[in-house]
Amino acid sequence: MKYTTLPDSDIKISKICLGTMTWGQQNSEADGHEQIEYALEQGINFLDTAEMYSTPARSETQGSTEKIIGSWFKKSGKREEVVLASKIVGPGESMQHIRPKLDYSKASLTEALNNSLERLQTDYIDLYQLHWPERNTNFFGKLDYRMDASEEWEDNFKEILQHLEGFIQEGKIRKIGLSNETPFGVMRCVEEARNGAPKISTVQNPYSLLNRKDEIGLTEILHRENIGLFPYSPLGMGTLTGKYLDAQPENSRLTIFPQYNRYSNPQAVEATRRYVELAKKFDLKPAQMALAFVNQQPFVISNIIGATKMEQLKENIESINVELWEEILTEIEAIHTTIPNPAP
Repeated sequence: MKYTTLPDSDIKISKICLGTMTWGQQNSEADGHEQIEYALEQGINFLDTAEMYSTPARSETQGSTEKIIGSWFKKSGKREEVVLASKIVGPGESMQHIRPKLDYSKASLTEALNNSLERLQTDYIDLYQLHWPERNTNFFGKLDYRMDASEEWEDNFKEILQHLEGFIQEGKIRKIGLSNETPFGVMRCVEEARNGAPKISTVQNPYSLLNRKDEIGLTEILHRENIGLFPYSPLGMGTLTGKYLDAQPENSRLTIFPQYNRYSNPQAVEATRRYVELAKKFDLKPAQMALAFVNQQPFVISNIIGATKMEQLKENIESINVELWEEILTEIEAIHTTIPNPAP
C-alpha cells in the first residue's frame, strides 16, 4: 500500500480508501466486517461513509452503514487503527426522512454529528464533510451551471465553518472537507480560512476516466491551496469494468437500481468501450487501468473504491500496484479528447 497525509495534518492515510455505501442493502453486516478486515490486512486504513448511507437513500436503511462500521469497532477494538470519514447530508427532497430541515445550521450539524457518532460507536470522526452544497449549483450529473432566479440562498460559508470549528475544539472532529463541490464553493472556504476559519482538507467529488471535469478549474485550486481531491465513483459505478457493455449482469448495482443512469448515456457507453478495448490491448484489467489512472493523479489524496463482492474488492485494491506508462496515458488522452467528460 502507498500512503500520504491529510493536508495540513499529520494524519496518515492510505492512497486507497474503502467506500462503504452498499453496506446495509447490497451487503450485510458480516460482509462489511469481512471487507474492513481484508482491507486492513492489505494496508488500507481509511474508511468513508455518510449519515445517509446505505444507498439508495431510504428511511428504512438510513444510517445502516455507520451502524455496521460501529459494530465492527466495538467487536474489534481497533478504532485507533482506522482513519474515519463521514458526511452530513445537504438539502434534498428525497432525504426528508433524515431531518425535517436539511441545512448546515448549527442545530442540524449538531444533530447529524452526534447521531453519526452514536451509530459509529466512537467519540470522534477524523474527516467530517458537507455532502453537497446548500445553494443551487451544478453537481450530480450537471456539467453546466444554470442560474435560478428564484434562489433564496445567502452566503453562509463563514457561519458554517465557525460551527465546524466548534466541533474541532470539542474534539468531535479532526479535519473538515467538502463533497460534490465546485470551484466557487472551494474558493469561498479558502477565503474564509485566510480570515481565521478552519481550512478544508479535501474535496470528495466524482472523478474517473468518464468524468474529469474538475481538471478544468478545480484541480488548479487544489494544487495551489494544498487541498486533496478525494474521488468517488472511480469506476463509474462499475461501468468501467466493461461488465455492462453487452449485458446486464444479474444482481449488479445498475441492474437492481436502474435509476443510477449517470454513466449510461450513449457517449459514456462509447467512451467506456474504447477504454475497455485499450486496457485489453495492453493486457490490463479494465478496472485496474481505470483505478490506476485515478491513483496516479498528483491532486488525488486517496481513491475511494467500493465492492459488493470480495473478488471485486481484491482486484480493486491490487490497482495500487499498477503503474500506467506514457504510451497508454497518451492513448487515454486521445480518447478523452474525442469524448470528453461524457458522464459529469
